[in-house]
Amino acid sequence: MTVYTPRRAARVLLVDATGRVLLFAGFDPARPEHRYWFTPGGGLDPGESPAAGAARELAEETGLRLTTAELGEPVWQDTIEFPFDGVWYRQEQEFFLVRVPSWEVDTAGFNAIEQATTTGHRWWSAAELTETDERYYPSDLPGLLARVLGGESGGGLAGGGASC
Repeated sequence: MTVYTPRRAARVLLVDATGRVLLFAGFDPARPEHRYWFTPGGGLDPGESPAAGAARELAEETGLRLTTAELGEPVWQDTIEFPFDGVWYRQEQEFFLVRVPSWEVDTAGFNAIEQATTTGHRWWSAAELTETDERYYPSDLPGLLARVLGGESGGGLAGGGASC
């Protein structure tokens, strides 16, 4: 029986003017062959709201500084289970949509584990995500983007799929 460590997280769908989403490339240090692309964001600090966590993570990982009011309400939420660095997590996560004309990513705020396990970043179109054989999370990211960019939000949307 797998014992899960509970975790709350906030993630950001950072989308540029051409509709591309920013993803980071990374790997699990306990399974270096397990490589994947993922959205900006991460675990919440104790007592931190999802919006505050999303704003903090966005600033740390991309250099983009926004207020919680500028983030607005979450556009999607789900619960996932995944291993990372030898620990199994059950993570409740909320996603925020942020649109920018463009953005020059600044990763100077990465913490030690992010520096050690993040190998790059790039902007992906939904078509590129659909066509690639590379792993990315959430696994239905093209569908999620179509829903939230098409005006359908709703923080209560049920999610699913595996994560890193």
